[in-house]
Amino acid sequence: MKAIGIVLAGGDSKRMQALSEKRAVPAMEIGCSYRCIDFVLSNMSNSNIQTVAVLSQFNALSLNTHLNSSKWWNFGRKHGGLFLFTPTITPDNSWWYRGTADAMWQNVEFLKSRHEPYVIIASGDCVYKMDFNDMLDYHIAKQADVTIACAKLPEWDVGSRYGVVQMDKDGLVAEFEEKPLEPKSDIVSAGVYILRRRVLIELLEQCNEEGRYNFVTDVFMRMTGSKRIAGYMIPGYWSNIASLEGYYRTNMDFLKKDVREFFFKEDPPIYSKSHDLPPAKYNNGADVKNSLVASGCIINGKVEDSLLFEKVFVGTNCVIKNSIILNSTYIGDDVYIENCIIDSGETLVNGSRYVGENGKIKVIAERRDRFEQIINDNKS
Repeated sequence: MKAIGIVLAGGDSKRMQALSEKRAVPAMEIGCSYRCIDFVLSNMSNSNIQTVAVLSQFNALSLNTHLNSSKWWNFGRKHGGLFLFTPTITPDNSWWYRGTADAMWQNVEFLKSRHEPYVIIASGDCVYKMDFNDMLDYHIAKQADVTIACAKLPEWDVGSRYGVVQMDKDGLVAEFEEKPLEPKSDIVSAGVYILRRRVLIELLEQCNEEGRYNFVTDVFMRMTGSKRIAGYMIPGYWSNIASLEGYYRTNMDFLKKDVREFFFKEDPPIYSKSHDLPPAKYNNGADVKNSLVASGCIINGKVEDSLLFEKVFVGTNCVIKNSIILNSTYIGDDVYIENCIIDSGETLVNGSRYVGENGKIKVIAERRDRFEQIINDNKS
């Protein structure tokens, strides 16, 4: 393909509360089988984009560990490959990434060294499938300066989190508002942009000279009205996970047959790093309904309308409803969980109860003081 890919994976989102305190948002687990960044990397690989740069910064350890081998997404090749860029101190720069445009500017030599005429810029916090070749063909056919991928806002989501797009009958962007208080449309930016590589370099150079650092507000929005901007609708499912409700709802969507088959069975596939784990084990007393259970789990209790990620242990007489249990969680006997997200590595003691009240999602995340209390109680 005649384009290179840039994945913006800065990873910070206070809207995810405690879930993003120890990991980047693109490293969050999705659907018992994936990390969020797997979707954009798989889309690029399936679109035959051979060179992809991932720009990471916040809490990057888990993300970098997940990306330690490019073979899972078929980027292990002599020409091109998967490149991971984090902020680097140089004689000319000692800044962290100050925004998405600044992140690309600090790695502008990578852009200058390439020969592909186009660049596809995509965020790493969305769940979807798309062929970037179709979007590039659309961009060329519309003779656009830049093309933005758009998606219909999910019914449960709010437009004030996104850039809201209004298009004319020719598929061109007539109006774009970044995170408006009162959105005028239910069509939002999906965080994917296509433009010429040389144009992007010139825009980044100009931003750096003027002290502007954000790609959407300082580059893209300044082009509206003066440049030809096309809007391309993503076919099929799309969701953004960079909020607590967004993360919960996206995972819960995988309990729907059509969504599950779209990602698990329909071509092209979504790739992820493989872990060699035994299949889930269901002991006497296990009762599982409408749930996804990953490899390495051991179930002794009741699980209903929930997702259990890798290596989760569920004790005897436990009840889990409408909840997400992340990797390597130990749940003791007689524990009741409903409307919760249990963070990875948690230990829930026997007889404890966790319920998200009034339709709200409750996050159970690791806290040192709670473990110290458990240790002190055991000593006494």
